[in-house]
Amino acid sequence: MRILDRYTFKPVLQTFLGCLFVFIFLYVISDILGHLDEILKNRTGFIIIYQYYLTYLPIIFTQTSPIALLLATVYTFGRLNHNNELLAMRSNGLNLWQISAPVLTAGLILSMVVFFVNERCVPQAQAQSERMKGYFQDNKKTGSKDEIIKQLAFFGLKNRLFFVDSFDTKNNIMKGITILEHDEEQNLIAKIVATQGIYKDKLWIFSEFTKLNFDRSGHISADTIYSHEQIMDITESPEDLLSQKKRPELMNINQLEDYIWRLKKSAVTQAARNLLVGLYQRYASAAQGVILILIGIPFSFVIRKRANIFSSFGICLLISFLYYVLTAIGLALGKAGILIPFLAAWLVPILFSLLAIRAISASS
Repeated sequence: MRILDRYTFKPVLQTFLGCLFVFIFLYVISDILGHLDEILKNRTGFIIIYQYYLTYLPIIFTQTSPIALLLATVYTFGRLNHNNELLAMRSNGLNLWQISAPVLTAGLILSMVVFFVNERCVPQAQAQSERMKGYFQDNKKTGSKDEIIKQLAFFGLKNRLFFVDSFDTKNNIMKGITILEHDEEQNLIAKIVATQGIYKDKLWIFSEFTKLNFDRSGHISADTIYSHEQIMDITESPEDLLSQKKRPELMNINQLEDYIWRLKKSAVTQAARNLLVGLYQRYASAAQGVILILIGIPFSFVIRKRANIFSSFGICLLISFLYYVLTAIGLALGKAGILIPFLAAWLVPILFSLLAIRAISASS
């Protein structure tokens, strides 16, 4: 690494680490204050709180690190511009791309780290932290079975895909049940809908049961079955089903892609679209490190007169607000079917990147 590269990289790295520590600290403190009444009510010990936030740390890191790097970039380049150091570098024949190269490399590395953490660590951290959060609520203990779990999906035997609105694990009651049955080639052959299912005497009994059978062309056949109460040929116990439970946010990318593929084969198009938007958003979120740096470099010239951490934070707040609000709008349009899933996740990052690249090139 050249001396000049270290001259820009080192202050960005130092500021990034400091900002990251502060953001994580503020995140934890604000979350503790939000649950303070429950913590005091249930007399939650320090060790439990410490273990919970240690488990949750990968999630906090992925959410705060891109903003910390943006703030570090805006502040460092603002200071260099304020002290006319950028002017000196450019007078020696360096353009803004060459000056920014070490920081952009750092953003690329951070993006890869965030992607890895999201893929390998976040699903496990999310699941474990949710189990531990029971200590904060209603005096439940980790792993307690006395709970109602919302929005479940799991794979069962006989190529069945279960969707359940709520699962009362204490009374073994499922509500809002949809079961999709597939053949060996994953073609949809039947759809079962029931308002409720109760596990009693090692049998599942469904209420307001409807079964739609499909032919090879995907059309509903004539032999549709209706029943007020139906004993099901489901051999899995509640424990068996819960052991297979997977929510999309708890899946890695391979699992999510397989899940989306099964939904598409089952003609569950709306759910597949929503999950596909979320899948592309995972990739777009990982790229935020580079994208926010590209945006931050041109904005750093705005604070030439007063290049301090407060003005830098103001610029950072403005960029982050615009970026995340527009991204949320794009995701909503994608889930509504107005934008295709890829554009819903990538339109805002691509537009911001193109504008930033043009601004940097114009300043070089």
